[in-house]
Amino acid sequence: MAEVEIRAVSKAFKSRTGTTQAVSGLSLTIGHGEFVALLGPTGAGKTTTLRLVAGLEAPDNGSIRIDGRDVTGEAPADRDVAFVFQQYSLYPHLTVFENMAFALRAPTRRVPEAEIRAKVEQVARLLHIEAKLNNKATQLSGGQMQRVAIGRALVRSPAIYLMDEPLSSLDAKLRGEMRLELKRIQTDLGATILYVTHDQTEAMTMASRIGVIEAGRLMQIGTPREIYENPVNAYVAARLGQPAINLLPADIFAGVPHGARTIGARTEHLTIARGGGAVCATVTRIEHLGDQSYLHLDLGGQPVVTLSDPEAELRAGDAVSLGLRNPLFFDAAGRRLAA
Repeated sequence: MAEVEIRAVSKAFKSRTGTTQAVSGLSLTIGHGEFVALLGPTGAGKTTTLRLVAGLEAPDNGSIRIDGRDVTGEAPADRDVAFVFQQYSLYPHLTVFENMAFALRAPTRRVPEAEIRAKVEQVARLLHIEAKLNNKATQLSGGQMQRVAIGRALVRSPAIYLMDEPLSSLDAKLRGEMRLELKRIQTDLGATILYVTHDQTEAMTMASRIGVIEAGRLMQIGTPREIYENPVNAYVAARLGQPAINLLPADIFAGVPHGARTIGARTEHLTIARGGGAVCATVTRIEHLGDQSYLHLDLGGQPVVTLSDPEAELRAGDAVSLGLRNPLFFDAAGRRLAA
C-alpha cells in the first residue's frame, strides 16, 4: 500500500450554461493503510476527486502523488489504482472467478495462472463467496454481486483502492453487513482506501478519518469523533449525528457568547423536563424505535428533534421545558465560536 497526496487540486467543467467548479484547491494526504472517507451531499465534488486520483480526469491546477511519485500526467493504467464503482459493472456472461481474475489476465500484467487462482480464492474467502466462484454473475444476489465487484479490485493489490459509494444500491440490512465486512478486510489487508459516501453511518463506522466536502472544498478533515465533537462550522456539524443537529436562533436561550447567531444542539446538548419553563416547547410527535424514541418538538415555530426514553410517557401536545448543556455556537457566517 502507498501514501497518496492530493496537492491544491482544482477542476472545473464547462458547459453551454457556464462553468461549474467541481473541486477547488483541495489538499489531502491518505496515509499508508489508512481508510479515509469523503463525506458530503450530491454535487459536493467527491466523485470528481476520486476520478482525479484515478486519472480519469485531469486537474486544471495542482498535483497528485502516489508513493512519492508525481502521477498528475500519467494515464490511469500507469497509476496502480483500483476503482470500485457504485454499480457492480460485472461481466454477466463470465463466472465469479472469471470476473475477479479478469484484471490479472490483462496482457500488461502477465500473472501466472496458478498465482491468479490462488489470489482469487484467497480474496473470495475473505468476502465469503468462495462457494460462488463457478456461478455466473447473473445467478447472484445484489449483495453477492457487490462483493464480487469489491473482490475484483482486491485481487489486484494496488497502491490505493478508490471506492465510489459501493454500498448505496444495497438494502439497509446488506449495507450493515457489508460495512462490517469491508472494514474487516481493510484491516486484515492493511489496504489504503479513499472512500466516497453521502452516508454518515458508513463514514463514521469505517473510516479512520473523515473529510467533509462542500462545493468542491475540503471543510475539515479529522477522526469521526473530532468531526462530530468539534466541527469547524455549522455545515460540518450538520453532516454527522442522528437525529441531525438542531440549528436554533441564538436569541431563544440566555447566556450565549458574544457574536453567536446560531446554537447547535445535539441530543446530548439538550435537557428536557415535563412542564413549562424559561424556554418552553410543545411535543408534536413521537417516533418509537424500540430502545429509544425520536421526540419532535415545536419551539416557538422552530422544529426541534431529540431522543427520549421510551418510558418518559410524553404525548403529543405535552409542554416541556428545554435547557442547554455545552452546546455548539456559530456566528452569522456559520463559523464555530468558543463556548
